[in-house]
Amino acid sequence: MPSASPNMRLLLAFSMTIALCTSASAEVVATKSYSYFDIRGKTADELDQQLSTRGPTANGSSARHPGATKIRFGGEATYIQHDGRCKVGSAKVTVHTQIILPRWRNRKGATKDLSMIWDALSSDIKRHEERHAEIARTQARAMERGILALPAQRNCEAMQELVSEESTRGIDEHDRLQARFDKVEAVNFQNRMMRLLNNRLKSSGGKN
Repeated sequence: MPSASPNMRLLLAFSMTIALCTSASAEVVATKSYSYFDIRGKTADELDQQLSTRGPTANGSSARHPGATKIRFGGEATYIQHDGRCKVGSAKVTVHTQIILPRWRNRKGATKDLSMIWDALSSDIKRHEERHAEIARTQARAMERGILALPAQRNCEAMQELVSEESTRGIDEHDRLQARFDKVEAVNFQNRMMRLLNNRLKSSGGKN
């Protein structure tokens, strides 16, 4: 099931620290929240139509999605000036993910088959969005490592520029990884849903 993951550019607030010697340090601060949009329906077609018309949008597009993960990066870096050179003293990248999921409001009274289809679909939507959040957290750690590994520069202005370039590369790589994940998921969606439904049939003692 396709998903939207809008991303905001990484904003780094820079402060300059002058010291004789220090060791570099890094810290990832990751937070996650959930929100929901309500849908109603008594048939699979009605639920599908509700997902298509009530789901979240992303990146200025009018297209609706069955779920979405909004990702916001931020952070800061400090600089150390020593022996006429400037290097990164510490880096902190923050990433907040907001996962938006559907909530079926009038499930009571639905048929067993429709409930089973919904459970399979909703669990797949949630798994998909949780993976988007995981990709963002992993990339935040990679961005910190990249910033800390940057070579010292002739002055802190040049060091700041290098950090900005590295953070931009990190965000671009993040966007590429998210797009690749969505592409793979879209190709495998039908097979994945059939496996989920078959597993639920087996666990409930039903027959195909």
